[in-house]
Amino acid sequence: MPSVATKTNQLKLHHLRPAEGSKRKKIRVGRGEAGRRGKTAGRGTKGLKARRSLRLGFEGGQTPLQARLPKLRGFKPHNRQEFTVVNVDALDRFRNGATVSPAHLREQGLARKRGRIKVLGRGEIRKSLTVEAHAFSDSARNKIEAAGGSCVIVG
Repeated sequence: MPSVATKTNQLKLHHLRPAEGSKRKKIRVGRGEAGRRGKTAGRGTKGLKARRSLRLGFEGGQTPLQARLPKLRGFKPHNRQEFTVVNVDALDRFRNGATVSPAHLREQGLARKRGRIKVLGRGEIRKSLTVEAHAFSDSARNKIEAAGGSCVIVG
């Protein structure tokens, strides 16, 4: 067969046919007792499975998944604020008297690129720093101020 369509053998839409075996005829069930799938339409006789469809989540008498799993309790507040945690001992790497902003913490790899930062009180601090963050724990605030520094809440 030539690769280029000739005048007698033109490729046109009405010549296209689906590939052999790619299409199967729909089986019409429940259309008279003479047919193979008449009367009960291949569903057997009586019982829940013979009538319409099973309800969502029905597992044939086995305890369904939604009953096997423990109940979900409580709720998640819509206005929850997530913080990146930075501990006081990590602030000791900055020079004495420096102002430590969220941008400085991100540069040092102590905080994620986006998001709010909370300073917590694990460890000790020996330098006087001005620390800027979105939140401070009470113990972190006490340790920073005891070392001669100050806490500034931003944003």
